[in-house]
Amino acid sequence: MAEEERREVPEVHLEEADIDLRDLRWDDSLVLVIFWVLAFIVFLQFFTRYVLNNSLGWTEEIARFLLIAVTFTGAIMATRKNEHIAVEFVYRWVPRPARRVAQTLIDIVTTGFFAILTYLTFMLSGRTFQMMVSIDVPKSLVYYYVSACFAAMTLYAAWNTWRHLRDKTSRLIDPEAHAAETRTME
Repeated sequence: MAEEERREVPEVHLEEADIDLRDLRWDDSLVLVIFWVLAFIVFLQFFTRYVLNNSLGWTEEIARFLLIAVTFTGAIMATRKNEHIAVEFVYRWVPRPARRVAQTLIDIVTTGFFAILTYLTFMLSGRTFQMMVSIDVPKSLVYYYVSACFAAMTLYAAWNTWRHLRDKTSRLIDPEAHAAETRTME
């Protein structure tokens, strides 16, 4: 009975894939730096709490704000690469002219959304007078950073809109062409 239940697992051979770093820019390195600072702070928090049994109080708050920074800085990278989540399945069943109209509307709405969020977070930053609990730094700096990230996302979204209008194509308008382009890069 035990032998019948035992199944052979097929061997999996993974080929070494070349890592393509051609699409990285300087602002992507900012995400990496913030991420590793966050990783160090979280490790320090874990080490002092569970190994030394004497937690550093400031690590939790700083880790929270660094996580916010990683999130919004990473969102800049996703906007630049035009890789935010999209419902691509629907695009395959819609005629190409309708896909172009939908892409243009999506680009305009996205750019406007990021611009509005830039304005709102900037206004919120100016109205925030609280200091961080653990260190003597105003919380408004975090909101100003988020506002700057939204401003960068607005610029990249506007650039993507212009590119899509100029080239009359995008990953959503012509998914087959962009899939073939991605395969040739690999």
